[in-house]
Amino acid sequence: MDAYLRRIGAERPERADAAALRELHRRHLLRVPFENLSIHLGEDIVLDEKVLLDKVVGAGRGGFCYEVNTTFALLLRGLGYRVSLLQARVIGPEGRPGIPYDHMASLVETADGERWLADVGFGDHSHFPLAFDSRDDQEDPGGVFRITETADGDLDVLRDAKPQYRLESRPRELADFTAGAWYHRTSPDSHFPRSLICSLLTEDGRVTLSDRKLITRAHGERTERELGSEAEVRDAYRDLFGIVLDALPVVREGSGKSGTHNSDPR
Repeated sequence: MDAYLRRIGAERPERADAAALRELHRRHLLRVPFENLSIHLGEDIVLDEKVLLDKVVGAGRGGFCYEVNTTFALLLRGLGYRVSLLQARVIGPEGRPGIPYDHMASLVETADGERWLADVGFGDHSHFPLAFDSRDDQEDPGGVFRITETADGDLDVLRDAKPQYRLESRPRELADFTAGAWYHRTSPDSHFPRSLICSLLTEDGRVTLSDRKLITRAHGERTERELGSEAEVRDAYRDLFGIVLDALPVVREGSGKSGTHNSDPR
């Protein structure tokens, strides 16, 4: 836990309360990138707690939802929070949910019995946890969020009135997400094998490296530039995201059609 707290630049909280959860959530987003580099480095993605902690804490990497939301849940449990993993289906551009176990988020209960939806693995999303039982608008630096109930008893998470994903409230085990992780690592219907993303929240916006395109948002303004040499790309991973790579990730040819997963960290 101490190594993890150092990784995200946070102090050990005195109580497992909502204020500490908000701080931990934001600091995680500022230090641990949303990235899919393993897919393009030929690295396996293993949903095992120790393996994921070794990657995020030991190796200073990030990951996509299954990886970083799992490790964040482990951190919170170690600090006294009760945490359940929840499965979600990302709402695609045409308004249809994706596959089961398309996404992972966490239901966190504080020492005071408050329930919060924590999600540090959806790219550009809420900076702070969302009040799980509220059905009102929730103001956040990332937008206006709302959790609504569906006719089937699920929950839709909306950002600026646009549905992001459909969430089930039933707790799941880490192993339940194995098929979803495999799908997003291998399927041509998923955008992850077809695109290279490394993205991080910053104090004044967000920085994203999409293949060799460096996208910076600061104070509401967006700039783009193409990085030239491999050395420049390597330096960007190290200096902007804290990731030191022996080899650069490469997107394979012959990707396939567009998928439904629509989290866009840019």
